[in-house]
Amino acid sequence: MNKEYKIIGLHSGHDCSYCVLEDGIPVIHNELERFTRKKEHLGDAFEFLTQTYDGFKDVKYYGQVVDRWKGGYSHRYPKSNETLNNIIKDNNGETYFFGHHYIHSANAFYSSNFDEALIVTLDAGGWDFSDDTLFTNENPKENVMVTTFTVSHGVGNSIERLQIMDINDFSIGGTWNKFLEDVFNLSTGYPYGNQAGTVMAMACMGDGSKYLDYLGDIAHLPKRIDTSRFRDIVNKGDETDKFEISSAVQVSTEQKVREYLQPYIDEYKPKNLCLAGGVALNSVMIGKMYEWYDGIVDNIYIPPVPYDAGLAIGSCQIIWHHEEFMNQPRVTWKDSSPTYLGYTYHEDSIFEELEKSKDKVSFEKVDDYKVVDLLCKNDNVISVYGGGSESGRRALGNRSILADPRSPEMKDIINEKVKHRQWFRPFAPSVLRDDVEEWFEIDVDSPYMTTVIKFKEDKRDKVPAVVHFDGSARLQTVTENDNEWYYNFIKKFKEKTGVPIVLNTSFNDREPIVETPAHAIDCFLRTNIDYLYFRDYGILVSKNV
Repeated sequence: MNKEYKIIGLHSGHDCSYCVLEDGIPVIHNELERFTRKKEHLGDAFEFLTQTYDGFKDVKYYGQVVDRWKGGYSHRYPKSNETLNNIIKDNNGETYFFGHHYIHSANAFYSSNFDEALIVTLDAGGWDFSDDTLFTNENPKENVMVTTFTVSHGVGNSIERLQIMDINDFSIGGTWNKFLEDVFNLSTGYPYGNQAGTVMAMACMGDGSKYLDYLGDIAHLPKRIDTSRFRDIVNKGDETDKFEISSAVQVSTEQKVREYLQPYIDEYKPKNLCLAGGVALNSVMIGKMYEWYDGIVDNIYIPPVPYDAGLAIGSCQIIWHHEEFMNQPRVTWKDSSPTYLGYTYHEDSIFEELEKSKDKVSFEKVDDYKVVDLLCKNDNVISVYGGGSESGRRALGNRSILADPRSPEMKDIINEKVKHRQWFRPFAPSVLRDDVEEWFEIDVDSPYMTTVIKFKEDKRDKVPAVVHFDGSARLQTVTENDNEWYYNFIKKFKEKTGVPIVLNTSFNDREPIVETPAHAIDCFLRTNIDYLYFRDYGILVSKNV
């Protein structure tokens, strides 16, 4: 391949990752956490690249994010920086450093199939240029600031920033982190990951009105918010207090985001809305946006990797698309369907790992119909492994744990015996896209599990394992183009049961989603998963009694 048409993006912060883009299409995206087994792992992205990808020496263009934390990338990883600079020099190439939120905006917009969109980024903070600078060739020492919220307008290949707010004026992500740590004693990052999903789950079970006024302005700098009062309530109270405080945090977040976005919605009346940044993972809020902007916004898009690991993807996309650089025609993710950008593992590696555990497991060759039958019997829980691993934190059928959503006991079974987490945590329904309108109150696209929508009331008792306490679910819509195997598997389940939905949760137990066959077998043996299905090769694994 011509060096001009191959670009690598590197992100060496937390959620360390790299992306390889060829002819405008992301073909590889790997996160360090999948290999180290530590969530949100901070590390040297170039070193990670050299350990897992052998095509880096013939790449001309590299994209990176501005980083002033402890002196930046070159200060933290001097050997890698020197090696990378030598490679770029040998290839007569360039390194470009872009602002944190500009890259988030690019990842959201360029990954969509929209020619025009309003683009919003929200997170706990990242380094951006404090002026109109688009890029530098060296990690900048000046003219940078920590920002938390931006609004941009994307048209064609261009992205125009309309609003940028620094951490002193707006930091919903920072406030959430403070509540997670100080009030709920939950993790916000390495090595256990950000547990905001637990608070979102609790929020759906409480009434936020009781503590809403007590909370104040959630967008304030977190240092200005006194969380001790809430911590005291949680420590002295019962679970109901946790649910109500969580609801207040969620409702306040929704109110503040809506307040800040409304002027731009009024002015631009966008048909398309793109979001990125860690706060874009608030799937409950995303579902509410369909109600807020009904009749204005037709489509809401969040990329598979909206959090910081997506910076590696976005930096590549800027170089390829932006008019200041290569100015190449838009190549959208829907055209190329690159949702599964991790590595695919050969049958030989699977058998090699099975041989190591031959005293603990047995296996047989089966087809998908056999697995569907097993899914419908005895409350079986089946892990599925195949194809390239998913980009992002959502298992979308290639590294998933599946179960029958019709079972009233299934949610408790998986929470207690497999995932080892709180009893109230919900599970996602994977639903055939053509059946969404029949089963849910709003007909939406949600291929990456980004949106919480309520089931229709007459459908809730049919799939109790995937219905949260308020009747909602964070759904994954599945088409044949999204994932051919998974689509056909759900169709087979529908043919047998009449239900176009299966329960889907990530194939892991508190650690990152499994990456290799060895990880899959290890997780299978450590948990009460009943079967492991290597679907590409029809290998069904069971435990020896």
